[in-house]
Amino acid sequence: MNLEVFILGCGGMMPLPGRYLTSVLLRREGEIFLFDCGEGTQVSLKELNLRWKKITAILISHTHADHVTGIPGMLMLSSQVEREEPLFIIGPPRIKEYIQVNRRVLDMYINYEIVVKEITSPGVVFSGDGFVIKSFFVKHSKPCVGYSLEEDPRPGVFYPEKAIQLGVPRGPLWSSLQSGFEVKLEDGRSITSEMVMGPPRRGRKVSFITDTTYSPEIAGEVTESDLLICEGMFTEELQESANEKKHLTAKQAAQIARDAGGVGKLGLIHYSPRYSERELKKLLKEAREIFPETFLSRDGQIIPVPNID
Repeated sequence: MNLEVFILGCGGMMPLPGRYLTSVLLRREGEIFLFDCGEGTQVSLKELNLRWKKITAILISHTHADHVTGIPGMLMLSSQVEREEPLFIIGPPRIKEYIQVNRRVLDMYINYEIVVKEITSPGVVFSGDGFVIKSFFVKHSKPCVGYSLEEDPRPGVFYPEKAIQLGVPRGPLWSSLQSGFEVKLEDGRSITSEMVMGPPRRGRKVSFITDTTYSPEIAGEVTESDLLICEGMFTEELQESANEKKHLTAKQAAQIARDAGGVGKLGLIHYSPRYSERELKKLLKEAREIFPETFLSRDGQIIPVPNID
């Protein structure tokens, strides 16, 4: 089952040419989730040939302008598409007010149901077929949350030699065992999947964090993330300013990835507009000194998240 992450925007505060405001799209076998919706999101969707109609939910970290200003345009676009499924918009307190005000003032025509959920406590905010999305609070100047999409454990490895030894004939019975079912042989014996398969394998995990001051507790929320997309707004020389504004330096993002344990890759995002494309290399250098598997997120980037067996 394919799991891909698309970087629609990697900038913070204000959009720049080639650097739209923060928005990350996750696609899992055709189902799409949008994390934050900054200015320029619609353009990026078009450039990557991603269909608005397929978006199941928009998950917002907080209601500062650079993370939500793309929503009105996205909703107005909805009047041009046919859709039967509800659209979920999930975020911290006041996200419902933001949606309601925009719909009223802009006279939006919406031809399907919009379900707005406000997060008041951490935990599961969306459940799907074989996965959940969990939220957790981070520390910003207003209520702000991070998210993790976590897949259910996968069946263990199937050992055909064990099935042969137990006299299970090739064919449908092997498929049933691999799906976790118990089968019965012609001689009356029952064979369970545990007898021919290894232990369950963990599913994949993708986490998204932006706009927070450094806090050691955050690491525990993103443990074993195959991919962590995390704010790295400033270089270390501006750590004092980052702390005052409740943002992360690239080094602090790397510390979170390192301390979490089991993180596969760290993608920095939400860069300060003060940095040119060349200067972003400073962020990468500082982060890699702490967590070598770090990369710079770029607009239009597609990141596959494979299963690790």
